[in-house]
Amino acid sequence: MTHEHIPFLDIRPQEEATTVDSAIKRVIDSGQFILGPEVQAFEQEFSEASALKYAVGVGNGTDALYLLLEGLGIGAGDEVITTSLSAGFTAIAIIRSGATPVFVDIDEHRLTLDPAAVQAAITPRTAAIIPVHLYGQPADLTTLSQLAARHNLALIEDCCQAHLATYQGRAVGTFGHGCAFSFYPTKNLGAMGDGGAACTNDTGLAERIRSLRNGGMSKTSHHQHAGINSRLDEIQAAVLRAKLPLLPEWTIKRRMLATRYRERLCGKTIAIPPETDTGHVYHLFPVRATRRDSFRDHLNTCSIDTVVHYPTPLPNQPAFKSNSTVIYPIAEKICQEIVSLPLHPALTDASIDRIIESIGDFSG
Repeated sequence: MTHEHIPFLDIRPQEEATTVDSAIKRVIDSGQFILGPEVQAFEQEFSEASALKYAVGVGNGTDALYLLLEGLGIGAGDEVITTSLSAGFTAIAIIRSGATPVFVDIDEHRLTLDPAAVQAAITPRTAAIIPVHLYGQPADLTTLSQLAARHNLALIEDCCQAHLATYQGRAVGTFGHGCAFSFYPTKNLGAMGDGGAACTNDTGLAERIRSLRNGGMSKTSHHQHAGINSRLDEIQAAVLRAKLPLLPEWTIKRRMLATRYRERLCGKTIAIPPETDTGHVYHLFPVRATRRDSFRDHLNTCSIDTVVHYPTPLPNQPAFKSNSTVIYPIAEKICQEIVSLPLHPALTDASIDRIIESIGDFSG
């Protein structure tokens, strides 16, 4: 039997296509392409949507993390504790700052930083903690905030997969000194190219990052600091402005689809990580399969795409290896089992039901 193909993701403009086209034309007609009115307007609109005072548009989410570290004066000689399970760009931002990433294990339920492992990793050189709200699930911000305050550490939230997520009713990104968002096209709020934002409630930090993203200039051709060139461009800002009003509706749709998965996959041959907070925004819908390759092969024969996020713990990868004797048993186990099922606002209930039915046909 031939099945209609269900792609993992469809990032082509859908209901917002006309608005996006108009936004792009508006920028082209204006002749302003860098740090103009679209970026200023988007920064204001996104900061309000995220319950933060300031959003500084930058080139990508990696730069947002790096600029937050640089803006806080964290660099050579410092250690930054972060998760062993994430995209590599979190660690890359730490390394670019001159600091050393210190990886710790994850909580098996949240799949985010284990606060007990963070506590054990703190040394006199520790300067910051970077939790990643992985897959759209908020980390344990209560405990991590308390740890950061007790040890006088910066808390920088990686919200690159967590647009509009909340933790115990409060917006993620508002618990620490600052936070980073990515607008990579696959994100819950995605541009049609690259983009990111460094967000904070700290006026001074926001001002430093605005300068650092633009070569460290205090005014044109006057470089106060050796910053970088990382500026959200006008076209991407206009595209994001066109999409932002739809983000709450898309978030509701993601949660509805996730609920459908959770209700109908009960008792199947896979395990679903629990939803530990209703503020989860389901950037991805990961499940655990002990026979992952067979499971993925089965869905592939059913014309259903899956992706592994992520197959290898960061400290086990060549770019991030160190002499640390710390072990990451939970992260290593999760990396062997985790697989993401399709979930995005354009996905229909019928497609979800066929995915569920196909999983039910898997012998395990």
